[in-house]
Amino acid sequence: MALESNERPDKPITKFESMLKTDDVYFFDAEDFEDIIHHYLNNGKISLAKKGIKIGLQQHPASIELKLLQVEVMVFENNLESAEELLDELQLLDAHNEEIYIQRANIYSKKDNHEAAVALLQKALDISTNSFDIFSLLGMEYLFMDDFKSAKKSFMRCVEFDNQDYSSLYNVIYCFEFLEDYDGAIAYLNEYLEKNPYCQVAWHQLGKQYYEKEMFQEALTAFDFAVISDDTFIGAYFEKGKVLEKLGRYKEAIENYETTITIEDPTSHAFLRIGKCYEKLKNKEMAKYYFYQTVHEDPLLDKGWLAITNFYYNEKNYSKALYYINKALNIDGENPLYWKKCANINFALKNYDQADFAFKQVVDLGNYELDTWLKWADVAHINGDTYAAVQILSQGREFYPNNLKIIYKTVGFHLILQDFINARISLMDALKLDKKQKQIHLFFNQFPEYSNSDWINAILASYKKAS
Repeated sequence: MALESNERPDKPITKFESMLKTDDVYFFDAEDFEDIIHHYLNNGKISLAKKGIKIGLQQHPASIELKLLQVEVMVFENNLESAEELLDELQLLDAHNEEIYIQRANIYSKKDNHEAAVALLQKALDISTNSFDIFSLLGMEYLFMDDFKSAKKSFMRCVEFDNQDYSSLYNVIYCFEFLEDYDGAIAYLNEYLEKNPYCQVAWHQLGKQYYEKEMFQEALTAFDFAVISDDTFIGAYFEKGKVLEKLGRYKEAIENYETTITIEDPTSHAFLRIGKCYEKLKNKEMAKYYFYQTVHEDPLLDKGWLAITNFYYNEKNYSKALYYINKALNIDGENPLYWKKCANINFALKNYDQADFAFKQVVDLGNYELDTWLKWADVAHINGDTYAAVQILSQGREFYPNNLKIIYKTVGFHLILQDFINARISLMDALKLDKKQKQIHLFFNQFPEYSNSDWINAILASYKKAS
């Protein structure tokens, strides 16, 4: 039995779902079917959306809008060839329907042909009466193309249409940030806030721009206004806490982090920041308490384990520090800074084999800091492999060709190896940079056994006389 839709008082979605559970067939307007299908698509219920399309087209076989929704589902499911065939049919029926161009653009975007997608969206703009969604799609295509200037303009148009389109507002600021145009972002947000003075999102974003420029007082004011606009805005309290930390106002920072915990369930990041503040206040017990709360809340937050590591490292409790840095490495074994901390801890514990392995990981993962090369060379030498120490310093010198610490240390290791030819070459390299021998102490401090060496003194005297 078929019933007219107006015989049932229920809303279309409820009525549609009731129909699916019974043998009754209800008639709906095409617009009702569109609402039903959009509802399911927006909620990720693709199978129900497809049922809506099927039944809708049975009742309204000529509906172009329902067929376009069918195309949308095909594109979502990567059934691109069928989608294009259906679009070809629809374009013959209605060549001036912007949705056809939009769906073709989606297909090209799926194929990573973003230039073609942009061209089609531009055509859709030419015939559209409501271009809000098209500008949003254009913005995303430009982002795929790394064309941040064009993306920014597109998202700005979206904000012009709807000043509460915070997704587009965030994307505008993202483009400014990627272009490192913090001044431009600040000017844009201030202009936006003149028209929308109680927008907590804009105040929050403005504060973050000031923070990037290290304009901490201005950032603090912006976050205060964000809180005034919405006193439950957790992000504003958190960012305000970070600013207060930069200003050395640690007790106030703690208050703001604690506010985030009272508004919502506590987060590991809030606990970590509170612990850092107590550490700055020299309150070691409270710092340790919050660091442990951090990893209790989120055992996979490697920064929490690193904070505990640093706490014990500063206390010279290297055994515990080693235990906790291994926790961090188990979570992120590709982090060179963690390996460097591991190397330094093992060095302090005189675990030189483990320190050598850790320093190798540091370099393999791309950390080429000066002290990495110097300490790694020392570890290799202590391990009895002075030749390896020389090789390590040679690698380091590729990054720091004129660094006297590396060159003078190389001289000493060559002498230990009794390689006097290369020792002399390295020493002459050093003296060319250290003409007045003001940095010669770098050599004698580490290799005092050569302070009275006739060989060294003869070279130094000869060079000084020649210069």
